[in-house]
Amino acid sequence: MVLNMETIIADFEIIGNPKLCVDSDLPSVRAVADNTVARSNSSSDNISNSAARNASHDNAQNFRPTIQPPYQPPPVYKGRGAVMKNEAPARIIPIAALNPYQGRWAIRARVTAKGDLRRYNNARGDGKVFSFDLLDSDGGEIRVTCFNAVVDRFYSVIEVGKVYMISKGSLKPAQKNFNHLKNEWEVFLESTSTVELCPDEDDSIPRQQFSFRPISDIENVDNNAILDVIGVVTSVNPSVPILRKNGMETQRRILSLKDSSGRSVELTLWGEFCNREGQQLQEMVDAGISPILAVKAGKVNDFSGKSIGSISTTQLFINPEFPEANSLREWFDLVGKDSASLSISKDVIPGGTKNEVRKTISQIKDEGLGRSDKPDWITIRATISFIKTDTFCYTACPLMIGDRQCNKKVTRSGNTRWQCDRCNQEFEECDYRYLLQAQIQDGTGLTWVTAFQEAGEEIMEYSAKDLYLLKHEQQDDESFGEIIKSRLFKQFMFRLKIKEELYGDEQKVKITVVKVDKVKYSSESQYMLDSISKFCRQ
Repeated sequence: MVLNMETIIADFEIIGNPKLCVDSDLPSVRAVADNTVARSNSSSDNISNSAARNASHDNAQNFRPTIQPPYQPPPVYKGRGAVMKNEAPARIIPIAALNPYQGRWAIRARVTAKGDLRRYNNARGDGKVFSFDLLDSDGGEIRVTCFNAVVDRFYSVIEVGKVYMISKGSLKPAQKNFNHLKNEWEVFLESTSTVELCPDEDDSIPRQQFSFRPISDIENVDNNAILDVIGVVTSVNPSVPILRKNGMETQRRILSLKDSSGRSVELTLWGEFCNREGQQLQEMVDAGISPILAVKAGKVNDFSGKSIGSISTTQLFINPEFPEANSLREWFDLVGKDSASLSISKDVIPGGTKNEVRKTISQIKDEGLGRSDKPDWITIRATISFIKTDTFCYTACPLMIGDRQCNKKVTRSGNTRWQCDRCNQEFEECDYRYLLQAQIQDGTGLTWVTAFQEAGEEIMEYSAKDLYLLKHEQQDDESFGEIIKSRLFKQFMFRLKIKEELYGDEQKVKITVVKVDKVKYSSESQYMLDSISKFCRQ
């Protein structure tokens, strides 16, 4: 809107048809329009200029401002779709260049690890989640996470080792408590995200990226740290069932790794790792083969020394073909197999379960084991020197109380029936359970132990019922005696529970056999070498 206008050029062409506004209610604005300029032929410049100014002043026209109509926006075009849409594909960028301030992006990368599908419950309700790790040709790594409905879209699509084109995801700060990758960001896929399999194999993208740490360095690593390690498998423990805090049962298997740093470490496998790679490794070690094992993303535990455990994103590579494995194999074949290594996993025996404390029989008395408020649990390598045969087993109640068997001792009720005073019932068939009392000895002394059902079967290699019938029903004392003699002077690994209990008015230390294993001499040789190394370093 023009509020004021002044003529600065006297001689000009009028454009349009300006009219004088005579509305007295509006504020007047003086404007000069010089339609006729007096032209003087006077010879004096001052007189000419003065006459021109006077003529302009006398003939000035006053233009009042006009009021513009209010602004009317253009009509809204509803239901006609977007005027223009950018259909160009997103630009592929390296993983290292990703940041939350980018618009449209895409990454081309290989899946190096895929986590398990997990379910959770919080204040917002039930849900499910899974994650997978990506690696691109520039060495950049990032984790991708999916929740709920997005899990249904992509969980069955993602395969480890495949290359995918991923776009239209959101980036958020990585949760370092659960994400070990060296990236500040984490990708979250949404309903609009796309994941496309690249059918052509891309050799420029490596299948895996490692950052191996020597076992000697792990001793100074913080608890719960995630790292890569490679070593020679020197012993493998059998898989055992473990009851988790949530009531679910899982499997656990313990291995021992050593490398050229002169150290060895315990590796604990959980869940399916025990049955897949763990079983394969056990078969190889039992056959006299010492395989190379590369561990990707193992978790450090500092309870009773440093150890490594598997997590959902852990990957195991047996006898891999890359330079670190070849160098380790060459070292082991030339030097390592005959050299001792010091374990950084304290109080753990090679081939044993976690946190087993090795003791000798003499130490039970010398150290006063079992006399505290809680029982002591130790492992001893010892030989059976004597077995009591008069009360090696007892007749037990076979009835179930809830989800457990009664196992109370039963007595004869007539000639063919048995009676349980606890259940107050009679039945025709009873159960037979070991109550084996044996004397074991090692190089430091001897002691008495009691072995119940499972441990008794491991020692005798016969069921309690078969031996009971052989001795009491068939009365074949000769065959029974031969079986007992065959078990004498056999060496085992005994897992013992030692606890002082009250018998009448006297306190006595009771030693119970919890588990019996055959001696693995390769593991025992390694244990003795480690013990010698520790002794020499003191």
